[in-house]
Amino acid sequence: MEEDKLRGKAEPSGWPAKAWSLLSATRSESPLIQCITNFVSMDLMANTLLSAGASPAMIHSADEIPDFTPHARALCINVGTLSADWLPAMKLAAQFACQSGKPWVLDPVAAGASSFRLKACLELVELKPTVIRGNASEVIALSNATLGTSKGVDSSHESTDAVEAAKSLAQASGAIVAVSGAVDIVTDGERVVGAHNGVPMMQRITATGCSVTALIAAFVAVDPLHALEATVSALSIFGVAGEMGMNLAKGPASLRMHLIDSLYGLDDAVVHSRVSITSFS
Repeated sequence: MEEDKLRGKAEPSGWPAKAWSLLSATRSESPLIQCITNFVSMDLMANTLLSAGASPAMIHSADEIPDFTPHARALCINVGTLSADWLPAMKLAAQFACQSGKPWVLDPVAAGASSFRLKACLELVELKPTVIRGNASEVIALSNATLGTSKGVDSSHESTDAVEAAKSLAQASGAIVAVSGAVDIVTDGERVVGAHNGVPMMQRITATGCSVTALIAAFVAVDPLHALEATVSALSIFGVAGEMGMNLAKGPASLRMHLIDSLYGLDDAVVHSRVSITSFS
């Protein structure tokens, strides 16, 4: 994508107001978000949801899913520490979410790193997630249904390398597809929107990607009919919190703390002055 297209078309009044309304709704409604996630991310993911006003529940036992999942406002599935023991519970929860008419969000961590992981992620995509959020390499692997050059959970591609793969995946799956990177790309298969917030040091904190996926689930929970807008707003809001936190941080460890505090303290003025979202098409 050419540099001028990457800048996109700014919509200075609409996007910040939408992002603020979604954050405000999350704070006032405190939606219950069920998270089936990896061991590395549980703490930061739960604290991200709490600081945004949502209510996290780290429920992953298949024995609890029939009773619990239908009462959650949204479901977040993250395959980071995937095992054969956990996969049936992930599928069962996705099925109950769909049957209950609740949105669910998939984070296909390192989807192209192994045949087991790729097959599991493709099977989860068949269960109709509302949103798929991954890095460029993960989205390309899912879109092509092939193993890729692996750096583990890190991407070998820029987000802008995956625009066409994201559009193709969105069209094939019916999901909103978000690609994290220096510019976060979000598409429904036709529209392409970018969030330009965040700081590079966020990549030095484990589970920031996992945590923004959970925040997407919370925003989609309060506005399920506008999943694209909720997704790009969550990415931007999380990025703004990172920018604010970076003003106080000395390194990754302190940024982690200040990121959570900044998300908790975001106000109308900061959101309206800092949210940077553009439309590419």
